[in-house]
Amino acid sequence: MVKAISLLKSSEYRSKIIKAIGNDTLTPSEIAQKINIRLNHVSIFLKELKENSMVKCLNEESRKGRLYELTTLGKNAIDKLNSK
Repeated sequence: MVKAISLLKSSEYRSKIIKAIGNDTLTPSEIAQKINIRLNHVSIFLKELKENSMVKCLNEESRKGRLYELTTLGKNAIDKLNSK
């Protein structure tokens, strides 16, 4: 949990992406539109968040239209940040 919170605090984009996903299931394009950052940046940060078990891709085999949602760790980390 400490590593997850540290990862979010060290990057405004990571925090914005996690907050944008929230309880939804979104594509990288939807996330980019929602928080107004470039799609390639969203993709880079989603990869980092996935490697740290904070988001999961529901259809990894798809090349387009991948769907992402928060893991329990991601939800707990953002809840912890929001409570401060």
